Amino acid sequence: MTLFAVVGLYLVLGALAGTMAGLFGIGGGLVIVPVLIFSFDLQGVSGDIAAHLAVGTSLATIVFTSISSIRSHHLHGAVRWEIFRPMTAGIVLGAVLGAWTASMLSGEALELVIGVFVILVALKMLFGANPKPGRDVPGSVGLGSAGASIGWASAIFGIGGGTLTVPFLSWCNVRMQQAVGTSAACGLPIAVAGALANIATGWQNPELPELSIGFIYLPAFVGIVLTSVLFARVGANLAHRLDAALLKKIFAIFLIVVGIRFLL
Repeated sequence: MTLFAVVGLYLVLGALAGTMAGLFGIGGGLVIVPVLIFSFDLQGVSGDIAAHLAVGTSLATIVFTSISSIRSHHLHGAVRWEIFRPMTAGIVLGAVLGAWTASMLSGEALELVIGVFVILVALKMLFGANPKPGRDVPGSVGLGSAGASIGWASAIFGIGGGTLTVPFLSWCNVRMQQAVGTSAACGLPIAVAGALANIATGWQNPELPELSIGFIYLPAFVGIVLTSVLFARVGANLAHRLDAALLKKIFAIFLIVVGIRFLL
């Protein structure tokens, strides 16, 4: 594939990820990582690092998309900064450890882990399984520990953490709007720490394609960032016009198929 065709592919991927994020309220990483792995296969990127490169690139794009999301939620007063601050310390540590954990896995093992995670998220979407509020917001130590776990898992899967943070905050009796807004804020330290850690763990890997900085592939990063923020608004507008519940089920089935492909 020519560089022009590659950048065009990633512009389309960014548009798709942004639309899905706005339409279904999910993080774009859930779409970006699987599609990047498929596209890297088409480009002939080594299977030993394709998943690692997809995860690192996804986290790098989330740095920019999360900034836009945070601003929007903050203007609506939906970010609980008193929750965000103690979670951030744990998130940064967890994200660094998560990137290191991913670097220790083979490409095949990392794809297997991502496949299982995608299927679990799809089943949650399909059946609407959400934890019922069961406790109050914990103290700083509890929030820091939760942040570390969320940051660790998110850096492995290449996501902004909303899939994990929102259920946790809802379980802690945080109103859904505030849970989503605070989760969006938590996505920024996850993405920054995870992206920097992926640059470090992938630095000078001999199998990296050209135009890579560690486990971040620059053509994909640029293409996705340019279109994902714009199309997130498109997805949000579509959510008010289409049967989002039906579309969510269709998308969940699609994710299950993608997850099974990774498992096989």
